[in-house]
Amino acid sequence: MKKLYSLLLAVLIAAYVLPLSSLAAIFPDVKDEHSASVEIKYLVEQGIIIEKPNQKYRVNEPITRLEASAMIQRALKLSMENRPAVELSDVKSSHPHYQLIATMVDEGIFMGNANQEFLPNGNLKRGQMAAVFVRAFDLKGTSGYRFRDVPASYWALPAIQTLSAQSVTTGFLDNTFKPNDSLTRGHFAVFLARILEPSFKNTPACYIGDNKAQQVVTVPVSTLWKQPGTKRPVDSYANGKTPDISKWVSSMTLPQKQWLVGKLETQVLYGQTVKVLQKKGDWAQVAVVDQSSPKHAAGYPGWLPKNHLATVYPNYSTCKTAMVKTKTAILTHDENGKKPFRTISFNTTLPVVGETGDRIAVQTPTDGVKYINKNTVKLVNAKESLPNPTAQQIVETAKIFDGLSYLWAGTSGFGLDCSGFTYSVYRQHGINLPRDASVQAVNGMKVLKKDLQPGDLLFFAYNKGKGTVHHVGMYIGNGQMIHAPNPKRTVEIVPLTLEPYKSEYAGARRYLR
Repeated sequence: MKKLYSLLLAVLIAAYVLPLSSLAAIFPDVKDEHSASVEIKYLVEQGIIIEKPNQKYRVNEPITRLEASAMIQRALKLSMENRPAVELSDVKSSHPHYQLIATMVDEGIFMGNANQEFLPNGNLKRGQMAAVFVRAFDLKGTSGYRFRDVPASYWALPAIQTLSAQSVTTGFLDNTFKPNDSLTRGHFAVFLARILEPSFKNTPACYIGDNKAQQVVTVPVSTLWKQPGTKRPVDSYANGKTPDISKWVSSMTLPQKQWLVGKLETQVLYGQTVKVLQKKGDWAQVAVVDQSSPKHAAGYPGWLPKNHLATVYPNYSTCKTAMVKTKTAILTHDENGKKPFRTISFNTTLPVVGETGDRIAVQTPTDGVKYINKNTVKLVNAKESLPNPTAQQIVETAKIFDGLSYLWAGTSGFGLDCSGFTYSVYRQHGINLPRDASVQAVNGMKVLKKDLQPGDLLFFAYNKGKGTVHHVGMYIGNGQMIHAPNPKRTVEIVPLTLEPYKSEYAGARRYLR
């Protein structure tokens, strides 16, 4: 049988002299962007996967115990000759794969069950897989971490912990292992490749399993409303399963933009943490944890679609992060930047799990590892705060948005309101301002008009500057400020002598340390 396998592989290679980087030509169901494509390619090259070309690999189907046995036998190059007879109730010596099964049993890799059954066509369970791999490849090591769904009494816990310690698996994104689920052929290929070739182990050193659940935003930008359930068709661009804020802003007429005033609260970015306060139908009221507000102790509150949220676990909290420093940036599926995934906003911050050339590999909340251009982000060490910015750096960051559309409640590179603008600029430099202008106006250090310096925040109020604060801008020197004025205009630079700002000036605050 071993000679037959080798012959088949030789025929495969001879007849199909193809670049194996394009797996679609060999296995139609394994596209290049598939999470297991590289590992499957490796196993084909090693003669471990020998399925016929141009037929499906059946990547998402369960792998049987017999199929797994065959791949392990080829990986270990085990001879199937002269193996002792096996006593199995469901495998007779006439079974077409009797020699393979006898080899697995003789090597102690696969065992019969309590009924002395091998179950060759039975699906291999994930817990069983862990035990099989540990026995087959004599894997060592243990871990104190336990997946949420693997109890201390589970029979294969030590083997699962060994795979974890060996960085063969980190489980699923929800920190489960699903030990009693059937193992897919794709996952089997990934695990086997990682055991045979350590370079496939892509678990970063900063990965530390943490089972404290968090709710995070899984769309590029989610918009928070005062009340749930807006019915305007145009708002589907903001509230859809995958929002397109740029298209939302460009599609709205001026009256439609003005209608938003007082109906929106704020925005929250991809990967930001929120606390769910309550749910109503398809909507959830949340508090944005890192937007401080007197409206709620947990953070800035508002309603967003429930499908913009997911439960994740902070397994990458000790990783350095990539923070978007341009108005927007593109995440890609591939490290070459050729296959766009989605466009994300200024200030979006994601854990770094690798670097390659001019690309950074980042861990997304629920979409796996993606790549981003180094020139669009700055790297921030997990245990270090950002260095104190200079006034010039604050102003330079603010000027990035000159000409950007105004959007009531906006805090993203797709559209900003006045306090969202100042909040976002300072956040880029590690300084967390309160979210609203009225609250920004009573924090920081009070500054007299004659002592203004670039980066100071300027506040404007009704009743000739003596009433309620309704607007904020940023002083940039030479008697000028940059601000996000209203739905009729874009972010702009204007002189302080311009009305109504000259008459409504209500004071200034300094937040630079």
